[in-house]
Amino acid sequence: MPPKRGRPAPSRTALAPKRRSALAKENGITADQEAEIREAFSLFAVQHPEFPESKEGVLRRDDVRRCLISLNIPPSKSELPEILSTIDPVRTGFVEFSPFISYAAIALNTQEDDADSVSASDEYEYDHESNAQEVQAAYHLFTHGSAGPITLAHLRRVAKELKEDVPDSVLKDMMLEANGGVKGKGKGKGRDVGSVGIEEFESVMKRAGLTFG
Repeated sequence: MPPKRGRPAPSRTALAPKRRSALAKENGITADQEAEIREAFSLFAVQHPEFPESKEGVLRRDDVRRCLISLNIPPSKSELPEILSTIDPVRTGFVEFSPFISYAAIALNTQEDDADSVSASDEYEYDHESNAQEVQAAYHLFTHGSAGPITLAHLRRVAKELKEDVPDSVLKDMMLEANGGVKGKGKGKGRDVGSVGIEEFESVMKRAGLTFG
């Protein structure tokens, strides 16, 4: 009998941690943190003719706070003007990726330092306004900044941007689970799965264990 073959050893590439880019090293963040910032930026970014060299696109000033909230580093309203003046000093109305990641890196590192200094026994108090804004920011990640509601097309776009190959049947089930199936009509492949409004979205977040205000 031929000898049994053992499982192939994992390649060095599979075992090696992600390598940090020059931009990540420059800003003192990990490769995973850079990827997270890029993902959030891409969901809000737009292409603008005045910034042809910005391959990542640019953020509208109005979307900067939403993007930071989605990264769980929400600035207060009083901090926002100073942040915007730093990352958009000539007030173009748009923010490129390089200054944005520089600020996000500082905020992430500051957040980690603050977390290290807080005792595990300290109780965290939620601010109702901030939590409501976090819900809105998460919701707008799916609607791409529009008022909503979330549709099946929105889920398809998010799956594509995250490079996830999710079957339509799974996306439809997600929609029906979120809206309780009350908006869906018909059966089989042609069924109408309706849409998901902000209140239903918040309900899903709570069922997932995320409590907002």
